[in-house]
Amino acid sequence: MFDSEEESAFVILTAPMYHPHHYGGVGGGIGGIYSQPASYGKKNGVWYASPGNQGWGSGAGPGRLGRKPSVTEVDNMPSGSLKPSAGRVIRIINSHDHSVQCRVLLNLRTSQPFEEVLEDLGQVLKMIGAKKMYTSNGQEVRSFSQLRNEFAEVETFYLSNTPSLPVGALGPGVIPPSPGRRSRSRLGGSVPDDLSKTTARQRARSKSRPRVLYAPENELVRASSDYPLLDAMKEEPTRITIRGLRRTFYPPLHHPPIDNAPPDKKLSLFWVHGYRGIDSKRNLWVLPSGELLYYVAAVAVLYDREEDAQRHYTGHTEDIMCMEVHPSRELVGSGQRAGRDRKSQAHVRIWSTESLQTLYVFGMGELDSGVIAVAFSQLNGGSYILAVDAGRESILSVWQWQWGHLLGKVATLQEGIWGATFHPLDDNLLITHGRGHLAFWHRRKDGFFEKTDIIKPPSRTFVTCVQFEPDGDVITADSDGFITIYSVDADGAYFVRMEFEAHNKAISCLVMLSEGTLISGGEKDRKIAAWDSLQNYKRITDIKLPESAGGVRSIYPQRPGRNDGNIYVGTTRNNILEGSLQRRFNQVIFGHGKHLWALAAHPDDEVFATGGHDKYVALWRRQKLIWTTSVGYEIIALAFHPYGAALAAGSSEGHLIVINAENGATMLTIRVCGSPLNAVEFNQVGDMIAIGSQNGSIYLFRVSRDGFSYKKINKIRGSQPLTHLDWSSEGNFLQSVTVDFDLLFWDVKSLSPEKSPIAMKDVKWLTSNSTVGFLVAGLWNNRYYPAPSNTIITTTARTAAQDLVAAGDADGYLRLFRYPCITPRAEFTEAKVYSGTLACVKFLYGNHSLVTVGGTDASLMIWELTEE
Repeated sequence: MFDSEEESAFVILTAPMYHPHHYGGVGGGIGGIYSQPASYGKKNGVWYASPGNQGWGSGAGPGRLGRKPSVTEVDNMPSGSLKPSAGRVIRIINSHDHSVQCRVLLNLRTSQPFEEVLEDLGQVLKMIGAKKMYTSNGQEVRSFSQLRNEFAEVETFYLSNTPSLPVGALGPGVIPPSPGRRSRSRLGGSVPDDLSKTTARQRARSKSRPRVLYAPENELVRASSDYPLLDAMKEEPTRITIRGLRRTFYPPLHHPPIDNAPPDKKLSLFWVHGYRGIDSKRNLWVLPSGELLYYVAAVAVLYDREEDAQRHYTGHTEDIMCMEVHPSRELVGSGQRAGRDRKSQAHVRIWSTESLQTLYVFGMGELDSGVIAVAFSQLNGGSYILAVDAGRESILSVWQWQWGHLLGKVATLQEGIWGATFHPLDDNLLITHGRGHLAFWHRRKDGFFEKTDIIKPPSRTFVTCVQFEPDGDVITADSDGFITIYSVDADGAYFVRMEFEAHNKAISCLVMLSEGTLISGGEKDRKIAAWDSLQNYKRITDIKLPESAGGVRSIYPQRPGRNDGNIYVGTTRNNILEGSLQRRFNQVIFGHGKHLWALAAHPDDEVFATGGHDKYVALWRRQKLIWTTSVGYEIIALAFHPYGAALAAGSSEGHLIVINAENGATMLTIRVCGSPLNAVEFNQVGDMIAIGSQNGSIYLFRVSRDGFSYKKINKIRGSQPLTHLDWSSEGNFLQSVTVDFDLLFWDVKSLSPEKSPIAMKDVKWLTSNSTVGFLVAGLWNNRYYPAPSNTIITTTARTAAQDLVAAGDADGYLRLFRYPCITPRAEFTEAKVYSGTLACVKFLYGNHSLVTVGGTDASLMIWELTEE
């Protein structure tokens, strides 16, 4: 901070914490600690102190001269060495001469009056008759209680020997409050109150306006010692709480001013890649417009193949669990799971496929943990809708949705309900099916339900889907691969008319075409079979999907009402295919089939790559899929070489795979270690790559100019699993984040951890992948987050212009802030389309759009940044 020790005058006054009655000597001591006026200085290169001072240092004791500790030693003092209520180390500065300052250890339990303590502190600063103590923003400190409570996070204070603090004594434009007015403000969160005031030279602003942190260089006031005020009034460290633990981050000497206003850009969903077939059920339809309708995460996607365009319904706040199209095919009913706050309760929404406007919402407060099935009645034109709650009682409710009236409900008490539907010939007859049960529910006019069990528990058979013959007979498929047809006898009782084995193991869907052909899809055997219902369900033909596509999840005719045999097939590996049983199937939509964590943006083109647990790596150009390749390993990290020709992938088994970005060919596979490679990053010039591992170490490889040849040069050993990496701009250092959100620094040249975070505070970082740090501290514990605010930031990305930062969290929120984001008062724009963890976010080249991947649901979305 200063160029010489003689002028910096950093001093720590320490002594044992005596009982108050033991204090004596001239003036009673500083806060009951220092018993005589101090005399400090440097003579012949050796620090000395008066005999009355018991030095704080190695070997210090009675009769020996104390050693002045360094700033680093003060900052690294063990946190447990003092009780917070007993003593504090603070910095005091002479308000008339900022070059005169020191650090002192105050005993907050002393019986000495606060006014006498101020006078003793003034003697240390060579100030006669010190009367007042102020914070950096001009708030007066009047008692030990305020030091202990109201200003617990403030480390720097100013002393004055005048009744009021002159304007400018604390810096340009900082005006202290009037002497008779006591500040009522309290420190908020983890950010010092010093940073929350605007300068007097600016006009009054709302809380969302920028806060001034530094004066312009041409306005810096020079102290008498020719040191800039900027050095004398450096910011306090930022402290944030993550998972109950406090973490401290130190400010760089220079950084852009704090601007807490929301960014002038907003997030607009442009494209959704993939399809949710991995863990859902019937979820694919074709609308009268020819658009495909399906859902991914909390978004309903309407995809027009001819125009290659998408529309999105984004009314849901959590993942969509079920959906059904109204008999008119102009409306949709969709149910969502429950979130953590009141705004995201489980409910059903009725919305228009033409305008994408929400028409009705019902079930708020009635439905518990989610909606696992919805269905419209058929006979009365879809006036009724049913919903099945995902709670323990599996409550079945019937609504007249135009009015929001609840017509009746019953607790089915069935675990593992898979679906429910209305009988097409009776709007008061409902059917539920699932694990070990098939039940008919007749709703009476008084709202009560009468139950008839067709399959009674305990049965190991899982009834997966239900269809109907034109005369009302019920067709079911189960997890054993059997299709069963139930008819009604003269007494109205259902009996098994016929049963046959259609597939090897589970059948996932049944579709009855208009001409009487029943189509079944196998989840395990990947077969699609056609059966003639008019000829006692004689097999017509079948076809098997390729293994890469996965099993069948949902089937829907391409042209409903026509008998051309063309169908769409949604698969368990999140793909949508089109074709017929007479010809091969072609891929319409590709999605990663398992967890999706890896994402990388091309350095000079609007191209990005993804890698998932399905062992596939894919390259995309916005809504276009360029290529996919199977690499044989689960991919959890990706990075483009700075020249863009090579793509490096880290696997969950410790392999580094190098891929040609032009064609997807695997060029090189290296076994790095036996632990997952969670982070892969090239330095700025591309001649070195750093790989962060689950075992806590960082592996360094020398890279050829084209990015295709790699040679291991060394590793830096660590102990905590690493999740994110950033290179410094010069390539000399690395910073990383652990699974416990500790920020670690590494010296690439000496191959050792850098233990002093203060020494690294002014390093410029090439990227901002690390989710913690001073310049992104405002992403945590933000006051504008919805309660309960236990937000865990899982991914961050910064624009090339360093003006915006995007953050994703474990609750599925995507938020856009101004950069740097330092205080918890920072405002933002947000989008919520995920229920689970948002795994990774990256800005594309040009900073006009960004990409997010959704982790467990393998969703991939592109967002455009549009003007607010």
